[in-house]
Amino acid sequence: MAIACARCNSPLPVWELPATGHAGCTSCGSRNTVSAFPALFAPTHASTRAEVALDGEAACFDHPGKRAVAACHQCGRFVCQLCAVEFGGGTWCPTCVVAGAGQAKAANLDAERTLYDSIALIVPVATLLVFWPVTTITGPGALVFALARWKRPLSLVRRTRWRLVAAILIALGETVGWIWVVVYYLTRFMTRQ
Repeated sequence: MAIACARCNSPLPVWELPATGHAGCTSCGSRNTVSAFPALFAPTHASTRAEVALDGEAACFDHPGKRAVAACHQCGRFVCQLCAVEFGGGTWCPTCVVAGAGQAKAANLDAERTLYDSIALIVPVATLLVFWPVTTITGPGALVFALARWKRPLSLVRRTRWRLVAAILIALGETVGWIWVVVYYLTRFMTRQ
């Protein structure tokens, strides 16, 4: 794949790019600074091609059919030969390189992660089943908690947000139920007087 000149859109000479990140356009003479994914410059012989993952072997996070060759030093995701970015003595996944804007940060290996979506679901359900009067507090609390944790990472493995959606719906039901009970009894009390 050719990288085009920013000024005239002609292909840049690829032999200059891997070493310096700069290339002079042979057509218009402009100097181009290029940040390209390292796999673009990798030779395509058999040793660098990503191999197919067999049953029981670790697979790449972004390419599930490819065999993993390393784990990212930032997030711990497995990467194939195509995705592996060697930087600062470590291997990084493309997501962490992009998140660091090309400057990978110090290793932050997550061995575990708090499952906020499960907490947001368990609290209103457990209080509803065990001691329902406490739902006056846990309903609105779980609603606020679930909404506040909506954009947080869910788990080290892929998960969907169905637990957060269920927690929001249950907490909304509890909160609306308590509001209805309070309004109902207040209107009955007011009509008696």
